[in-house]
Amino acid sequence: MPCVSISELTSLVASALRASGASDSQARAAAKYLVAADAQGLATHGVARVPLYCGHVKSGRANGNAVPRVIRDSGAACLIDGGTGLGFEPAELAVNEASKRAQKHGIGFAGITNGHHCGALGILLEPVAVRGMVALAFSTAPAAIPPWGGKRPLFGTNPVAAVFPRRGAPPLVIDLSLTQVTRGAVMLLQKQGKPVPEGWGMDKDGTPTTDPDKILYGGSLHAIGGLKGTMLALAVELICCALTGALLSHELESFYLEEASPLRLGQAFLVIDPAGLAGSDIYNARVEALVEAMLQEEGVRLPGERRTQCVARAERDGIEVSAELLEQLKALAAG
Repeated sequence: MPCVSISELTSLVASALRASGASDSQARAAAKYLVAADAQGLATHGVARVPLYCGHVKSGRANGNAVPRVIRDSGAACLIDGGTGLGFEPAELAVNEASKRAQKHGIGFAGITNGHHCGALGILLEPVAVRGMVALAFSTAPAAIPPWGGKRPLFGTNPVAAVFPRRGAPPLVIDLSLTQVTRGAVMLLQKQGKPVPEGWGMDKDGTPTTDPDKILYGGSLHAIGGLKGTMLALAVELICCALTGALLSHELESFYLEEASPLRLGQAFLVIDPAGLAGSDIYNARVEALVEAMLQEEGVRLPGERRTQCVARAERDGIEVSAELLEQLKALAAG
C-alpha cells in the first residue's frame, strides 16, 4: 500500500471535506484527528471514514457551516450546541472548556448536544494530559446494544475514554467502546467482503450471525462483559443524553446512511485537576507506583504505549493508505 506523510494526508483530507461543503475550521479539525487516528494505528477511526463524512456534508446530514457555541454556562459545567456539524470542532471546544473550568474549579464538565461522530475519544483528550490533568470522555452512537434480555438495539456502542498524565512519560490512555468490537471493525470487513468472527453480533431477530450486513443494518453488537457491559452502556446513554438533551441512540438513524436525518449525538467531557484534590505531587507519585507495580511482570503493556510507538513510525515512514482509498480522497478533494 502507498505510504503518505502525515502532513500530506492531513492536507488531502481537509481538502476533500472542504470540497464537499465543510467550513475550513470543520475540515481542519476533522482532518487533524482522523489522520491522528491512523497515525496511532486506529484505522477503524481514521481516514477510511472520510468518504462517508463527505457524503454527510454533501447531503446536509452534517451541517458544513455549523459553528459550535456554548449555550448554557453554570460555572464548572457548560453545554455546547454542535449545530449538527462535523463532530471534531465541537469536541475540541468541549475539551478546552472543560479544561478551563477544571483549572478554575478543580473539575470541569462540558456536554455536547446536536453532535456528530468525533472519532477516537482518547485522541481528543491528549491536550488535557499535557496540562497535567485527568480527563474522561463519553459518547453515544446509533443503537447497537439491546437492553439485557431484549433483542431490539437501544443503546449505542457508547465509547468511553480516559487519560491519566505521567510526569516525564507519555500519558496512560484508555479508550474502548462498550461492544466486543466497534462498528468500524465490522465495516472494514464488510468492505473487504469478509465475514465477521462468531460472537461479534446478531441480526435483527437476535440470532448470532457472521454477516456484517445483517449486523450493520438492523442488527446489534454484543456488549462487553454481557450484563455488566450493557449496564455501562445504559449509564453512558444517560450521561450523554439525559444531561445534554441529545437524541437517544435508538432515535438515531444508522451512521452509515449518507442521506438521513442529522445525527444529533450527545457527548460528555469531564476534566479533573489533581491540584484540587490530593495535589499533583501525590497524584504523580501514586500513578508511578502503580505503573512500577504493573511493569514488574514481564509482558505487561501500558495502555497507550502501542499508540506512541505507531506515531513514531508514522512520523518516520508515513501512513499506509490503500490505493483505492487514496484515489477516492484525491477525487473528493478535486470536487
